[in-house]
Amino acid sequence: MLQNVNIRLRALEVEDIDLLYKWENDDKLWHLSNTTKPFSKYVLEQYILNSHLDIYEFKQLRLMIVQKNKNTEKAVGCIDLFDFDPANLRAGVGVFIEESYRNQSLGSKALHILKDYCHNSLHLNQLYCSITPDNKASIKVFENAGFICTGKRLKWIRKGKKWLDELFYQYIY
Repeated sequence: MLQNVNIRLRALEVEDIDLLYKWENDDKLWHLSNTTKPFSKYVLEQYILNSHLDIYEFKQLRLMIVQKNKNTEKAVGCIDLFDFDPANLRAGVGVFIEESYRNQSLGSKALHILKDYCHNSLHLNQLYCSITPDNKASIKVFENAGFICTGKRLKWIRKGKKWLDELFYQYIY
């Protein structure tokens, strides 16, 4: 199972629709995922209903990050594999933690679990991610997980009227 003492990664459930609707429609985060319009609950429901498809077919996987306490569990974010490339044994990674749960190492713990899954179950050679230099929290999470900055794209992302560089990170097993 994809878990440790405090964190569990689980498949999407229909009950997650309200959380996904809230997270995906936060326009302050759209620049991170190249989103330019809101998602309807119908579209998100279809996404959840199709999330059972094999990663080899769907080329992506989203798992909910669940914080485990004594007798309760609470979904606090999600972690994604995208651009899954089985021929070259690599995938992109994205981590999202709801704002009120940040700075508790939840993203780091989830990333550690996902790295083990990618290596032991999917037999990947590497993971990668892209982070803007102003996102210090994400840089810390990925660097602490052993990701190395291997490149920089200049003025790659437009955020309002401002252009941001994008750092490219890789984790090679």
